[in-house]
Amino acid sequence: MSEPLRAVDIARRLVTALLAQEVTEAVLSPGSRSGPIALALHAADEQGLIRLHVRVDEREAGFLALGLAKASGRLTPVVTTSGTAVANLHPALLEALHSDIPVLAVTADRPARLRGTGANQTTVQPGIFPGIVQTDRITGLAGAVREGTGPIHLNIELDEPLVESTVWDFPQNSWSMSKPAAGRFHTVEGGSRTIVVAGDGADPALAAVANQAGWPIIAEPSSGLRGAPTSVACGRVVLASRMIERIDRIVSAGHPTLSRPVTNLLTRTNLPIIHVGDASTFPGVPGANVTLADHLAVRGGTPDQDWVRSWIQAGDRIQNALLDAEQLTIAKDVWEAAGRGLLVLGSSNTIRDVDLVAPVRQPGPRVLANRGLAGIDGTVSTAIGAALGHYGRAIALMGDLTFLHGANGLLIGPIEPRPDLSIVVLNDDGGGIFHTLEQGAPEYSNAFERVFGTPTRTAIDALCAAHGVRHRLVEVDQLSAYLSRSPVGIEVLEVRVQRAGRRALQSVVSGLAAV
Repeated sequence: MSEPLRAVDIARRLVTALLAQEVTEAVLSPGSRSGPIALALHAADEQGLIRLHVRVDEREAGFLALGLAKASGRLTPVVTTSGTAVANLHPALLEALHSDIPVLAVTADRPARLRGTGANQTTVQPGIFPGIVQTDRITGLAGAVREGTGPIHLNIELDEPLVESTVWDFPQNSWSMSKPAAGRFHTVEGGSRTIVVAGDGADPALAAVANQAGWPIIAEPSSGLRGAPTSVACGRVVLASRMIERIDRIVSAGHPTLSRPVTNLLTRTNLPIIHVGDASTFPGVPGANVTLADHLAVRGGTPDQDWVRSWIQAGDRIQNALLDAEQLTIAKDVWEAAGRGLLVLGSSNTIRDVDLVAPVRQPGPRVLANRGLAGIDGTVSTAIGAALGHYGRAIALMGDLTFLHGANGLLIGPIEPRPDLSIVVLNDDGGGIFHTLEQGAPEYSNAFERVFGTPTRTAIDALCAAHGVRHRLVEVDQLSAYLSRSPVGIEVLEVRVQRAGRRALQSVVSGLAAV
């Protein structure tokens, strides 16, 4: 019977396997049980093979890996020790699962014989992330990668001795990253009055298809289709108008989550719907009228130019009426400053503000957002990770609660890699989006501030100072000037605004749809 592998040999095999999968970035949250993996990754970093990022907060480490993976499209590992450290990865892995991002959770574990005992930092780690592909063998990693593009959990049992003197050499192997091509190719007849709804991470090839067929595109900011020739400004607002009654067919792509008009449209059962993606990105249970496809092509038919023109004109009219809205100035300035660079958007009001004022049918920034589950957690670390994987101007826009919820993303060691990133915090001291929802109605005013508005009065400048991050308090009319130059390192630009006008703005937007 062969001797079990030493922990250092397992760590060496792991890094070798990561290199075979063309991994270039790795995130580590240190711990005792993961010690040999930490040393192996440190050696790979010193040899210029993998760039290592160390974070002491596992939740933020998970979102940092998510941002790195979103920006690069490459498998990005995040390594933790055993016990509760593993569970802290769950929020980032859920986002990765629902947005199909290749994050690899590498969790060090005690030997299986210790499960169910009182051994320190020992719990049942296999299967701790339901729905996520899991393996306990390094040799199973290549197969797991080939199965899909989403997150993977690799749980590795390590026995003592954990740390030994060794030479860290990483031999090459012949494992392949190749994956089979997707098989569902759907061809539709042209000529029908079709609308395209493009959500987060939509297939960029749809821009050419829609242009050929004369289909207007309702493109969410992180869809990648904002600059398509038939993209419609303020699309979600136009969808709330009577133009929706003229639609004969719907094409959806990516993961649309931004508005109720979009969700309501895609849950209709009286229209044929073609969803470019799988059921996990369709906002509802696909009925008999829904066809799932990996790719889409159009044949025949004559494009109805009046159809696409009417949508474009309606969207332009609404957007032109909103460009001077004071509440939307910050979103407009941030979009312009991002240019052709990277823009990471937080959930809630910020991404919806951008959706209203960002230009369409012209080049713009690459927009990333956590729309898999659309949570506010981890946005700071996601933005930092994405900026680390991006060359050029990088800006993040988020609300104060989103920033505070992920403030531990600023907990970065002094020798760790840092990107050049401007984080713009729209500080309305609380949950401004709730003013636009049902609970923002006057009859709930007595409870609103405490259970929805949730003001914190947190001093963001002091928080940044504690982390050694440069902070500036900026007036709305100063923001554009501050964003005109790229920072060295991370900077936080805080802009204080009022929540009071949010519900009134929502009424204005709704009124424009009714015109």
